[in-house]
Amino acid sequence: MTAVAPWASDPAASRGRLHEEQSGIERGPRDGFQRDRDRIVHSIAFRRLRHKTQVFMAPDGDHFRVRLTHSLEVAQIGRTIARVLGLNEDLTEALCLAHDIGHPPFGHAGEDALKAALAEAGGFDHNGHTLRTLMTIERPYPRFDGLNLGWETLEGLAKHNGPVRDPGWALAAADAAFPLALDTHASLEAQVAAIADDIAYDNHDIDDGLRAGLLSVDQLCAVPIVARGWTAAQGRYPGVEHKRLGHELVRAQIGLMVNDVIAETRARIAASGVTSADDVRDAGRPLVGFSDAMRIEERDLKGFMYANLYHHPVQLAAAEAARGVVGGLFAAYRADPSAMPAEWRDRLPADRVTRDRHIGDFIAGMTDRYAVARYREQVGPIDLPEGF
Repeated sequence: MTAVAPWASDPAASRGRLHEEQSGIERGPRDGFQRDRDRIVHSIAFRRLRHKTQVFMAPDGDHFRVRLTHSLEVAQIGRTIARVLGLNEDLTEALCLAHDIGHPPFGHAGEDALKAALAEAGGFDHNGHTLRTLMTIERPYPRFDGLNLGWETLEGLAKHNGPVRDPGWALAAADAAFPLALDTHASLEAQVAAIADDIAYDNHDIDDGLRAGLLSVDQLCAVPIVARGWTAAQGRYPGVEHKRLGHELVRAQIGLMVNDVIAETRARIAASGVTSADDVRDAGRPLVGFSDAMRIEERDLKGFMYANLYHHPVQLAAAEAARGVVGGLFAAYRADPSAMPAEWRDRLPADRVTRDRHIGDFIAGMTDRYAVARYREQVGPIDLPEGF
């Protein structure tokens, strides 16, 4: 769709793509942002998100979220906000769907292990790896590496959380190939994608935590915003069982946060005086965000979730096992790169740094279950906590 707000991103005014593409090939009536979204959806890296950790590592339960379902939920929230604000929904959706593509297996535990393994080669950062995956590693086209996404999509992925003052090697390489103005804020669509991510995991992780039995309603009600929501849900539906009320709590809380973002963003845009997408980049501060009151409440909720879910003893044990898998795989492939599949082995660089990064690329693309299977094949047996 074409956005109506003057400060929205316009596909007709795009800064283009890194590689010129053949003209005269018609593959449906789509603009540039729609093509980017579709290229992301059809990518191998996007498909692999269905077996990558969101909160629970390689969960046995079919009802727990994974990176793929999380990304879809972020896109739903992001499109809602973008539509109300008159922004470009297709660019917003593309950014929401792609924002986690650079995550390795086992989420942040896997990232920590890769960062340590690649310490002498510049480390590892999942956001930089998202750009590396989409610009270099994916290879579905005959004339160039990567998906050849538009500038606005790559820019939004690079800095949806704000300007990047000290990019890691992967993001720096992406910026050197196709300068992304890393020192400015990104588009409003990218800012919406970032806050939609926060809203999604703040609330859907509550749902998963309750389902797994690692959180209880009594615990959650120590957080003021949750306590108010729970009381309101009980008032609307007296006598309804707690499990069903938990779903109502999550829905209502998402709505509360979304409405807060919309109202606050409208006020910031009006006060800023921006009249174009470039004005947004030069505004010097984010224009999409929570109100001060909601920001404090959301921060308190995050603090609770880290203390009681993400750092739960069960989760910490799983994370320790995951770091062992990723670290063990890196050591095994570094000692014997010939053990990698032919398509990776045949492109093995000669020098140590780029070779290590190449091995890291291979491991980062693995799903949880593929990483466990390869560990058992290359390293040996491993006892994994329940839930793998």
